[in-house]
Amino acid sequence: MSATVSPAAPPSAQPAAHASGAAHRLGFSTLDEEVRLDSLDVEGALPPWLAGSLVRTGPAKFEVGERRLRHWFDGMAMLHRFSFSDGRVSYASRFLQSRAYTEAQRTGRLAFPEFATDPCRSLFKRVASAFSPSLTDNGNVNVSRLGDELIAMTETPLPVVFDAETLEAAGVAYRPPGQLTTAHPHHDPERGELVNFALHLGARSHYRFFAQRGRSEQRLIASVPVREPGYVHSFAMTQRFLVLAEFPFVVNPARLALGGRPYIENYRWKPERGTRFLVVDRHTGKQAASLRTDPFFGFHHVNAYERDGEVVVDASVYRDPGIIDALYLEALERDLPGLPTAQLRRFTLDLDAGAVHHEAVVDEGLELARIDYRRRNGRPYRYAWGVGHRDGGWLDQVVKVDVQERDVRTWSAPGCYPGEPVFVPDPASDREDAGVLLSVTLDAHSGSSFLAVLDAGDLSELARARVPHHIPFSFHGNHFGGAR
Repeated sequence: MSATVSPAAPPSAQPAAHASGAAHRLGFSTLDEEVRLDSLDVEGALPPWLAGSLVRTGPAKFEVGERRLRHWFDGMAMLHRFSFSDGRVSYASRFLQSRAYTEAQRTGRLAFPEFATDPCRSLFKRVASAFSPSLTDNGNVNVSRLGDELIAMTETPLPVVFDAETLEAAGVAYRPPGQLTTAHPHHDPERGELVNFALHLGARSHYRFFAQRGRSEQRLIASVPVREPGYVHSFAMTQRFLVLAEFPFVVNPARLALGGRPYIENYRWKPERGTRFLVVDRHTGKQAASLRTDPFFGFHHVNAYERDGEVVVDASVYRDPGIIDALYLEALERDLPGLPTAQLRRFTLDLDAGAVHHEAVVDEGLELARIDYRRRNGRPYRYAWGVGHRDGGWLDQVVKVDVQERDVRTWSAPGCYPGEPVFVPDPASDREDAGVLLSVTLDAHSGSSFLAVLDAGDLSELARARVPHHIPFSFHGNHFGGAR
């Protein structure tokens, strides 16, 4: 069963069945302007209880000097903050003042290697950098809270602290126990810690899970040796376990050091290895299971929980890592970029039998998925919200999945491309889908963006807060602060 919610086009919109063609290209064009606006124009009405701020990061500058960066993941990070009070919305944006950004601005050249773009270096400098690696701090993937501070994160171990009000950067927060990490940490509310993963590369490489309390207090939870590490973008956490899906997209550590290629181009697809689920006990640090199943590739774990001796893991996965090639800017600038579809798939790990069963939850594609993180992360849940695409073009609809009933709802608007929908719960209700979704949306007709505020239950549109310029397509963000 499925349902679709398509609101009427705003007066400024031209008639169109849905976004198509090359209209999405604006989302991959540079935004140079930094602004502070005390009040945005709001169409519709915000819930009176909505307060706090939505803070997001994402690539906003795709050139360094005269050089065009190669991949969506390479763009220089910009922070965006939407703040809510008494039915009003303010907005601010600022480039993340990282070393990577400031050096690029100062010299007009790329100073640090990014995901798929490397600085031009001599052979001598490439070899030297292998022994003293220069890592980017271009935090364009996600925003999280560390104690009372906010941090912008990417997949290198240099999370940047920034001020929630001014968006001014204040240096690197801490260094994880490895050369690579994820921008998708989990928060342990009982310990007051941020829990994350790091890959330590060396003659003997290790997957490491660690906990961070504030800037200075770090605790190693577990360390598991690995010969050929997989590409890891996220992991799952239950009340007892840490769960890592090791997809068979792997790298020889020596190749990373001396291969002479951009970071991601050193990885190789080896489907014969299958997907390995590594399960670690959070409390003892011991490996609880290592289970293999069919080969998949994915960026995002959606949620995981324990059930009668099993661990249930839901993830958005692809048949292979072709999605990475599809996100090179050259491919994205085609009329129809031909994105592979991410499938929400349920993996049931039988720890006693050492077996993995997997199945599709729904047929609808789902990426950048969110849940009621504050109340459901690591526990049984019912609803996930994300984005998907309908015609081989760019992501053009918000998707809600009921994982119990296997039901799907969608929201779309003519000429619009919604981003990750961040769920904010209604404080007056215990219902899991009572609240709103906040999605930064590109309106290709007007050439600008707006914050879409949707009812998380039925996906009806409650309000749009319009920004006077386009916001390039970003990845992730979070809502901080209370709801009245």
